Amino acid sequence: MTGRTFRRCSATLGMSALLVTASATAQTTPSPLPLLPLPAKITRTTDGITIANGAGVAVPSGDAEAEAAARLLIAQVATTRGLALHTASDGAAIRFVRDPAIVGAEAYRLTADASGIRIAASARGGFVYGAMTLAQLLSPDQAFGKPVAVPGVDISDAPRFAWRGVMVDVARHFQPLPSLYQIVDQMVAVKLNVLHLHLTDDQGWRFEVKRYPKLTELGAFRAPPSTGGPAPTTRVGGFYTQAELRDLVRYAAERGITIVPEIDLPGHAQALVAAYPEIGVFGDRPVVSHDWGVNPYLLNPGPKGVAFVENVLDELMAVFPGSFIHLGGDEAVKDQWERSPEVQAQMAKLGLKTENALQSWLIDEFGRYLASKGRRLIGWDEILEGGLPPSASVMSWRGEKGAVDAANAGHDVVLTPAPTLYVDSLQSDQRDEPPGRLSIQTLADVYAYDPLPKGIDADRAKHVLGAQVNAWSEYLVTPYQVQHAIFPRAAALAENTWSNAPRDFTSFATRLAPQAARWRRGGIEVADSAFAVTYALQGARGDALRANKVTVALATQVPVGTIRYTLDGTAPTARSPVYAAPLSLVPGATIKAAAFDTDGIATARIRDFATSRSALLYRNASDLVSCPRGALGLRVPLTADAESNGPAFNINLFDTCSAYPAAPLDVAGGFTIEVARLARHYGLAHEASAVREPYSVTAHGELVVLAGCQAGRKGAPDKDAPTPVVVATFPLPDPAASPTKMTFKGALPQMSGDRDLCFQFTSPTSDPYYAVASVQLTERR
Repeated sequence: MTGRTFRRCSATLGMSALLVTASATAQTTPSPLPLLPLPAKITRTTDGITIANGAGVAVPSGDAEAEAAARLLIAQVATTRGLALHTASDGAAIRFVRDPAIVGAEAYRLTADASGIRIAASARGGFVYGAMTLAQLLSPDQAFGKPVAVPGVDISDAPRFAWRGVMVDVARHFQPLPSLYQIVDQMVAVKLNVLHLHLTDDQGWRFEVKRYPKLTELGAFRAPPSTGGPAPTTRVGGFYTQAELRDLVRYAAERGITIVPEIDLPGHAQALVAAYPEIGVFGDRPVVSHDWGVNPYLLNPGPKGVAFVENVLDELMAVFPGSFIHLGGDEAVKDQWERSPEVQAQMAKLGLKTENALQSWLIDEFGRYLASKGRRLIGWDEILEGGLPPSASVMSWRGEKGAVDAANAGHDVVLTPAPTLYVDSLQSDQRDEPPGRLSIQTLADVYAYDPLPKGIDADRAKHVLGAQVNAWSEYLVTPYQVQHAIFPRAAALAENTWSNAPRDFTSFATRLAPQAARWRRGGIEVADSAFAVTYALQGARGDALRANKVTVALATQVPVGTIRYTLDGTAPTARSPVYAAPLSLVPGATIKAAAFDTDGIATARIRDFATSRSALLYRNASDLVSCPRGALGLRVPLTADAESNGPAFNINLFDTCSAYPAAPLDVAGGFTIEVARLARHYGLAHEASAVREPYSVTAHGELVVLAGCQAGRKGAPDKDAPTPVVVATFPLPDPAASPTKMTFKGALPQMSGDRDLCFQFTSPTSDPYYAVASVQLTERR
């Protein structure tokens, strides 16, 4: 928001005061300092200081907050640089100083000169973030274990926004506690300060409630969905005890991080109703769901349901002392309420005309209850639909409109719009990306996002608390996958919510590289997708095969590093040929490439691209496209709870059809198709009618291979496509008595030029889902 300055104001967030908006016109001296996020103001001075092993760190006598920050600094530098600092009272090179003149709970000033390094702050948050800035100054490169020359510098810093968050969904896939501690450690390293834990959903209840033990005894575990064969007998899930969560809350607070718990209601309540059916609408007991998406089970909004939730909130508030309690409010389809005479009578008694108004009333009941305990309610933007309760704050995920409307009405908001800030979206189209949503959101996309939307009146901008990224875990099973999704894109959010300096993606990407190295030294998986070399074939594969000449362009998402490559099968190094223009080759070589920084260190793992004729005729699941008018929206694992990163399959859950684009049918004479049978476990609610179910002519449906695609998602012909030709039809086996992987082979008719090959499965929607894993075409003899 260059050119605009908003007045300072405060918002209660845990123990902190917050919305500190540094002046957008703050002058920032261009600097190679590897700091992320960029401080509000940096002034370079003349004389610096060298910090070596054994340097001392001093704090004011009896200042517990400064002592805690010093401990964090010592631990962080040991991890990221390999230097052993120690506390000292006299002659310390590093000093923490309490200075009441520094305004802001998270503000600090750091100075470094020949006499030493001084971190001054007036509150705990400032000490913590000053320590994290110094830890970055002390680990600027890969010289692990060696002394560091810290330049002369004067840094004055404070955050742009109060809420700088990461949401981890532990309900869909339970995450072990050590992985949450790791995330906390690496959030504070870049000055993120809110960890939002999505603790309950249809697929699991993760918070121990001592008054209602069945919530975790029954609600915390589910059976996996079926891919065919015998019903699974294993249970998936887990929960956190209150003692475990108290320890995590305490650990996070020492690092300036507030944990915001979420209990999702009135929808996404199937795990709750599975445990206590009397709190549901009709009294029936469903199983804990294994279906992703929107399910019908709702909380009963009557007195019994309200009292139940208030009792849960009492125990929740005893564990989580922060100001905000998140109560969801999203994706609550109201069919159960619509069909319940009891609920309809309650609406009439309350004078409510719609079920959305009933949800608004219910949220307001809980908001007033929380307010009576000194807490604040926040919910997803659906809580606006029946009229925003006066007590509520809004987390806007369906774009920015909810945030704009709520802020202009005087309510505090947090921006987290999908898809940009949904980090379960893939970050590249690399074949090795783990499962997730196929709406690719690159590092640059997240960095370009401004958390202050247009449309919010200037005098209402104070209601924008900040922003957060969300890691929904339908397809994030393991800590590796959760971390891969969050890091490094969380760094882009950190800069956008902390720093008010003008955006410079090249500068950011350059400063991100050393931060990624710090994270990895801390044991975190950091995706290298933005730095990885991608390959783009110039022209059609069929043209390359006909001309026996292939031209390939190389690129990376970020403007950092020099791409170097080899063609002889060896790994590229900093001395390999520099890529300057698309490579024109006779098919056969395998290109291996990576970008290297100025120190000759690869910025990402080596990726390769095979140019052999057989490789040009091969497509895997990542290379397939949707059939006409469809969309491959999801990248899913072989089984719902698979802990490996692959195989993964790009699918359109509304239509079991995908296509091999531009198959050269004058060159190829045969095909081998690898097929996988996956779980069909999607709660589609009111979108169920959009599922396309082709008519099957055998007991379990068929795989129909067509040259040309005949229909889109709604079954309407594509008028621009040539008349499709049926190439082959393969009856599908009985899912109850066959493996989940199968192979089909056949011959291709000779046709001129290129044409899409479409693979339509006609299995009934009551059966599992089929997807193409790979297609290998063979040359015509």
